[in-house]
Amino acid sequence: MADPELQLVARRIRSFPDFPTPGVVFRDISPLLKDPASFRAAIGLLARHLKATHGGRIDYIAGECPVAASRAPPPPRAPRAELEIQKDALEPGQRVVVVDDLLATGGTMHAACELLGRLQAEVLECVSLVELTSLKGREKLAPVPFFSLLQYE
Repeated sequence: MADPELQLVARRIRSFPDFPTPGVVFRDISPLLKDPASFRAAIGLLARHLKATHGGRIDYIAGECPVAASRAPPPPRAPRAELEIQKDALEPGQRVVVVDDLLATGGTMHAACELLGRLQAEVLECVSLVELTSLKGREKLAPVPFFSLLQYE
C-alpha cells in the first residue's frame, strides 16, 4: 500500500476483535468520518477511481450510509433491514453507482442493485471503502463490477 492517501484512510479504520461474536473482527469507519483529512482522502480516491472507470457517464450516486453513522445492531440482534427509493427518483436508463461504507456478504448492495433495476436504472458499479473478502460479497453482486479501497480477510 504505497499510496499515502490510501495509507491515511487505512489508519483511520478501527478494528474490534471478537465483535459481535468470537472470531469476527468488526471494522469501524467512524474515526475516518471524524477526521477531515482522512475523509477527504477517501472521497478523493473513490472519485478518481470512478472518473477513471466511467468518465463523466455517471448520472447518480446511490448510497445508504449516512455520514454520521447510525446503525442497527449486528445480527442476531439486528431488525430486518429495508431499502426504499421513490418511484420517480430516477429515469429509466440513467447510470448509477452504488456506494456503501463496507461490503460484507453483499446483501445490502445486492438489494440496492435490485431496487434500482426495478426503476430501470443502469447500475454501472458498486464501490465501498472496506471489503471483507472472506465473506465473498463481491460474488453476490456479479455481474455488476465492484471496487473497494481497502480489503480485509
